[in-house]
Amino acid sequence: PYYVRINQNLYLEASLHSSDPSLELFLDTCVASPTRQNFTTRSYTLIKNGCVKDPTYSSYYSPYRHTVRFKFNAFQFVRSNPEVYLQCELVVCRAFDYSSRCHQGCVQRSKRDASS
Repeated sequence: PYYVRINQNLYLEASLHSSDPSLELFLDTCVASPTRQNFTTRSYTLIKNGCVKDPTYSSYYSPYRHTVRFKFNAFQFVRSNPEVYLQCELVVCRAFDYSSRCHQGCVQRSKRDASS
């Protein structure tokens, strides 16, 4: 566990451990939950499909393509135990494949029409 106070900045870094220098890492989705078993019912989305959802979220420059760095303000779920669990989905791409998910950035998913 990592202990922080409410509203304190929480800095994170994720790295891909690979000997292939042509790989790159992209943070696609990060969701917080008050329990480690359920990230859907009572959850809070920090970033989804590469789109920032939390106003305290910031990404930071990394000199390495295989490392992502970001921060957000620590928070607590209301009427819950003080623990917050974080689950992030990262994508690994070829560094210079400009059609890859890593180079698409924020992807707004359109809703489907369910009328027919």
